Amino acid sequence: MRRTTRLLAGALITGLALLTPAGAALADDPSTSPSPTASGDGSGDGSAPTEAGTAFRTATALQQGQRATAEASTGDYLYWVFPADAGQRATVTATITLPQDTARHGASTWQVDVYDGLRRRQACMYGRQTGKAAADARTVELKCVLRTVRAWSEPWANDPLPGSYYVRLTVVDLPSTDLGLPVRAEVEVTSVDKGGSADVDGTLSKPLVPGISSVAQATDGSSDDDGDGSTRTVSLGSEPEDGWASGWWTDRWLWTVGGGILGALAGVFGYSLTRGRGRPSHVPPHA
Repeated sequence: MRRTTRLLAGALITGLALLTPAGAALADDPSTSPSPTASGDGSGDGSAPTEAGTAFRTATALQQGQRATAEASTGDYLYWVFPADAGQRATVTATITLPQDTARHGASTWQVDVYDGLRRRQACMYGRQTGKAAADARTVELKCVLRTVRAWSEPWANDPLPGSYYVRLTVVDLPSTDLGLPVRAEVEVTSVDKGGSADVDGTLSKPLVPGISSVAQATDGSSDDDGDGSTRTVSLGSEPEDGWASGWWTDRWLWTVGGGILGALAGVFGYSLTRGRGRPSHVPPHA
């Protein structure tokens, strides 16, 4: 009996060990922190965007973890587009640096909005989506925490799905005399991977990424046409650096396998407690 108990205890520890790596890795991974940690100069490789689009079709592609900057005029609509995959809960932060208070004539109100690949406006779970800057304020900070992206959804639902997400930043209220004043905008997107707790039974055949847009390449006055009848195009739908998560793997497998092992061990332990002791070997059978 003691030997059986020791074996069950050892197997139980092994089963629990199968369940802990995913949580430990998630806790140790700095990319899963909801607080932005990027340096002030953008991404480490220096490829962070330094401009913004002025419409959905001209949105500037942005990867998660990069800090995009843009010089603009007060009243402009600024657009960026970033990829969000299944299981991710994205957080969009925006910082607007305003001109000197001597050039402004009153308070202003700024707002950040997020739209999915179908251009459906996505609600913020929490955060300061709209912020008012006093006449003497130098910066305005906005934040929008989106709902967790689902791998699949009903056609009638407005759930966030894998694909491209557009960030729109603009001023929504200010004195008319302040229109056109120069401002500097900084936008960063981070995300938390919710893992197997966000998995659903189903996946999209393709992520909601817009097609390519025939945006002119403003180089030496050249037009969209490449000279051979084709049109030069640029892709608006950036994708994750490691590709879209369309594989079969999920950390649910760890819980499924671990749960199966623990269930089997519980059955063996229960049987060892309830089975009959049997006939002692030293007692001869009756004639």
